[in-house]
Amino acid sequence: MTGSLVHYANLVSDLAVDPAEGGALRAWAEQAPREVWLLRPGDVLVSPVEIGEEFLAYACALTGVPRASLAVVADPGAFGAAAARPGPHPAVAAVSAAGLRQPAAVLPTALDASAVALARGLGASVHPYATADDAEAALGVTRLLNTKAGFREAGRVLGMRMPDGRVCRRGGAAEAVAEMLRAHGEVVVKPDRSAGGHGMLFLSAAAGPRPARGLAAVGGEQGLWVVEERIDAVRSVSVQMETGPDGPRTVFTGEMRTVEGAFAGYAAPLPEASAGLGAVLEEWGGALGRYLAERGYAGPFGLDAMVSADGVPYAGESNVRRTATTTPQAMAARLAAAAGYGERAWATGRVRAEPGLRFDAAVARLRAEGLAYDPARCEGVVLYAGAPVEGAAWRYAVLAADLAGALWFEGRLHAAWAPAG
Repeated sequence: MTGSLVHYANLVSDLAVDPAEGGALRAWAEQAPREVWLLRPGDVLVSPVEIGEEFLAYACALTGVPRASLAVVADPGAFGAAAARPGPHPAVAAVSAAGLRQPAAVLPTALDASAVALARGLGASVHPYATADDAEAALGVTRLLNTKAGFREAGRVLGMRMPDGRVCRRGGAAEAVAEMLRAHGEVVVKPDRSAGGHGMLFLSAAAGPRPARGLAAVGGEQGLWVVEERIDAVRSVSVQMETGPDGPRTVFTGEMRTVEGAFAGYAAPLPEASAGLGAVLEEWGGALGRYLAERGYAGPFGLDAMVSADGVPYAGESNVRRTATTTPQAMAARLAAAAGYGERAWATGRVRAEPGLRFDAAVARLRAEGLAYDPARCEGVVLYAGAPVEGAAWRYAVLAADLAGALWFEGRLHAAWAPAG
């Protein structure tokens, strides 16, 4: 689209997790700097955290966007509960004061009520909707399909293969768990509204009775829980798509890296040997995309699935928003186009380095090790989310001509940055 955008990095949204889960929300907020890779001249980024100037200069040098043409508003009060209160959106004044021309639209990470309120306050639309009213009309289905229970119902209607499961409230959780353990031996208990594996419990009949405090750690008193049979998954995969009035289209497929169900990275595209699996993902995702479009939703969404040891895929959940994979894919596509290349393979993950490493020193280290992204070859390592908070790992993306090349760079990075001892 033409015109400047206000990129609203609302990773801190009740669309993805209960607002009471403060720890998860803070961790997700720290990922907001990745949205820098989407910025074009004249754009504004509204972030829940400060974004370092060294990282901004680094990203701008790779994308070719003049730093002076961008505005960054760091305002934790513009997200979550504060943004949901009645009255003007907290970020309107700061965005207006940025001095850039009237924005054409707000581009949120997730379509929620705060994104609509920000657009209205700025006199703009919500991308890709024609008006803020059109975006508001899609809030119901967006909110529903970002829940585990909502997805299970839609998946059942659309004919997807899913694990056996039950939806319940706290009072029925123990009974549901006992019933499912008798039937399957192992179960997964999921908060109805969660993302990235947050809050999941893995229970086994062999482990004996589960303490009440274990179940109490999942979901609130009034919230729903989903209790599912645990699939002995050997792979976790996904398809990312966009949908709207013209129907769904596939953006990419790939494989998730997970640790005890929690998202830890991604690699794309799926290898050629997984073409059949990719076709199933696109079939299920296409059905979901049409379901969403018929109910007024337009924009990005993803469908996650598990693959059992005997090669059978099971639909897991939908994420009707931009996810942890959409931004690095957009970055990879943008860098490849700027370098004159076609589609590139890419992967993301986290790597630890010695404490106290500054961002500029980290970039210099990558260059000295021959690992830094090289625009001429369109391959190498990108530090795509800035310097981590103290004690956290560095988030990276690697690009290469094929997946084997991306994984080669990734292996060298981990070997070179492994802390001594």
